[in-house]
Amino acid sequence: MITLPCLDNNEPFPPACQALKEPDGLLAFGGNLSTSRLLQAYRLGIFPWYSADQPVLWWSPSARMVLQCDEFKVSPSLNKLLKRVARNEREPDAAISVTTDTCFETVMRACAAPRGTQGGTWITEEMIAAYTALHHQGYAHSIETWLDGQLAGGLYGINIGRMFYGESMFSNSSNTSKIALAWLVRFLRANQVPWIDCQQDTPHLASMGARPLPRAAFLRHVSEAVVQPGLCWPAGQMLGDGTIVPPM
Repeated sequence: MITLPCLDNNEPFPPACQALKEPDGLLAFGGNLSTSRLLQAYRLGIFPWYSADQPVLWWSPSARMVLQCDEFKVSPSLNKLLKRVARNEREPDAAISVTTDTCFETVMRACAAPRGTQGGTWITEEMIAAYTALHHQGYAHSIETWLDGQLAGGLYGINIGRMFYGESMFSNSSNTSKIALAWLVRFLRANQVPWIDCQQDTPHLASMGARPLPRAAFLRHVSEAVVQPGLCWPAGQMLGDGTIVPPM
């Protein structure tokens, strides 16, 4: 019988390769979501995922869904939209624009909102507080898509060194989360960040070029990427050429 490790707030994580096969990737439980604890986890290829009625559960799946930025795919219709957004984004009255880190907590709460028949969310108040603290420390970032001046879609994630860990995305209008992802990919490519960790294997992510990688390959990449210099990531308008400028 396998016993799942119970961690206190300072106990090191067990090696990710010791994660359970069923449920796939469950490694340990317990501890807190302090900034230092979360950074330690992400640097080891581990992430928290749990419900409000559970202790903190730590995961490292045997196959990790990864989007390699050079393999990002868009449909012909979305490609036309992206070109139009880029062409008009510097106009003061642009219908669609993309920003980064202008309303991080708002994006998290939008990602936590109920969707369709979904009964709950793993983005609890505890998670929002913890990741907002990471944001204030310069590790957690949001990308926001604005439609006629209203927040219409976006995503958030963690950046450590030359690694980006995608956490969640939302869309209140057609394609707005995809626009945010496309602009993030362009920014990461411009800053030599080759991979986005997508954590879970879903058809939606696969349609955009993400694919599962064995845990060992993922962990090797992470161990090299997280020790690289961090990015210069100011708040502002994110442009289609992969740069960030002060908001208009």
